[in-house]
Amino acid sequence: MTRSFLGAVLASLLLTACAGSLTVEQQIIATLRDMEVAAEAGEHFEFMKYVADDFQGQLGSMDRQGFHRFMIFQINQHRRLQAQFFPIHVKETGEDRAAANFSLLVTGGGGLLPESGRVFEVDTEWFKDGGDWLLSRADWEPVELPDIPSVIDYQ
Repeated sequence: MTRSFLGAVLASLLLTACAGSLTVEQQIIATLRDMEVAAEAGEHFEFMKYVADDFQGQLGSMDRQGFHRFMIFQINQHRRLQAQFFPIHVKETGEDRAAANFSLLVTGGGGLLPESGRVFEVDTEWFKDGGDWLLSRADWEPVELPDIPSVIDYQ
């Protein structure tokens, strides 16, 4: 028991020491992953703790409260909401400021398998508040995918 306790303490200290040396890109990606986990678990309050009070979305047409309502709607509409990020590109834009853009596949449904899915192109802006990165702006558009012909001949 003492060894496992010491191991846990040592692992915790190592993770804490490493956290200070993460790049801005790694920190933003870690925050996005935390938001993904919260959304998939249906924990909208946990998700929103990463969103700045002065958040603006969809070219300024959505504030933080509107974004929160949007997330609640998405979580309630799809019992099994899932998200998959495609390459996340992060660029530092100033001291304690960054931008990230990525593609996002969102699927949802009531059962084990997704009933619907959509790919979005997402552009975001972030600022560091203390030790946390907060989402200050997000704009997203659905991506129109080409129709894929069926390879099965049903005749």
